[in-house]
Amino acid sequence: MLKTSPPARLIIASRESRLAMWQAEHVRARLAALYPLCVVEILGMTTRGDQILDRTLSKVGGKGLFVKELEVALEEGRADLAVHSLKDVPMELPAGFVLAAVLEREDPRDAFVSNDHASLEALPAGAIVGTSSLRRQALIAARFPHLVIKPLRGNLDTRLGKLDRGEYAAIILAAAGLKRLGIPQRIRAALEPELSLPAPGQGAMAIEIRAGRDDLLALMAPLDHRATALAVRAERTLSRAFGGSCQIPLAAFATLDGEHLRLRAMVATPDGTRVASFEASGPAEAPEALGREVAAALHARGAQAILALCESAAQDGTDLIGGNA
Repeated sequence: MLKTSPPARLIIASRESRLAMWQAEHVRARLAALYPLCVVEILGMTTRGDQILDRTLSKVGGKGLFVKELEVALEEGRADLAVHSLKDVPMELPAGFVLAAVLEREDPRDAFVSNDHASLEALPAGAIVGTSSLRRQALIAARFPHLVIKPLRGNLDTRLGKLDRGEYAAIILAAAGLKRLGIPQRIRAALEPELSLPAPGQGAMAIEIRAGRDDLLALMAPLDHRATALAVRAERTLSRAFGGSCQIPLAAFATLDGEHLRLRAMVATPDGTRVASFEASGPAEAPEALGREVAAALHARGAQAILALCESAAQDGTDLIGGNA
């Protein structure tokens, strides 16, 4: 039984991209169904991550660029909650903020998108593949060194437009976004986790609020999806153990099987020549312990040397996403 009466109005802060607004609308609809007497509005905002499109995220401040302005709106009282793609949320939230709910995960896989080719395997030598992710770059480069990987920034529609103009032979996107926007037909092939392990939190949505808002925690509780929340807690704990940075190619993907979690993870150099991977299972109610266990195992398998190479490249100003012919 809900002990807190819903307020007369709730305001959701959201980025203004089409996908972000879809996510905010989805949360608004869920809340409206739960609390029909509460008016739920959306405050659309543009973040620095949306504005800076000529450089990779690893060079301009990382994932926090997509959430900072939304957090300011929460802090100033202009919004009550913010809706994020969880993979865009930094592993360490600023003081004064908490995640109130993690919604059920959509398809977590990467998607191969191309107008002329059916799969990565079908691309000819020298074909240009676009991605915004060092993780995807490393995984592609490790298996397909004959392809050229180039940066791809912008919202989902912008990326698809660049593909359609012929700037790339193919691009790699999150399957979840394409499905949420009703264009799953753009997916030529879904990349299974065995071939392209997802990023921590990929496919999941999260609701962020100011700390201390126990009233909002109670209101958001029905939206929290247990299996997804447990899985992403393991994934984010592992990522946090490696600094939670987008300057290293890191993948982490957990699945719930009964009362056990299975966590698979990988760190690599951007060119895919050095890879450390590991997987383990543990009790579902101890996701953080599983994340720490797998992180320790990765360190024992050479992850520290891989991290040193990534950090050296970043400090030298090396373009971590570039062509590998």
